[in-house]
Amino acid sequence: MHIQVNGESRRVREEINVTGLLQDLQLNVERVAVEINLEILDRGDFDVRILEEGDRIEIMSFIGGGGGISDS
Repeated sequence: MHIQVNGESRRVREEINVTGLLQDLQLNVERVAVEINLEILDRGDFDVRILEEGDRIEIMSFIGGGGGISDS
């Protein structure tokens, strides 16, 4: 089955859910936001949302860091 992930065509197995896709991509489920066909998906739905042929998925990763605030 073919889907698009962040604008790139990708072939995935049938009956894959969002969690499975993220695992295949080696992404931490807790550190991403996922949009499917212009709809932001609630993290609680990652296990139940089965991907379909032609779905367009955008995955945004959260990156920690920053220098903090100095009291000087």
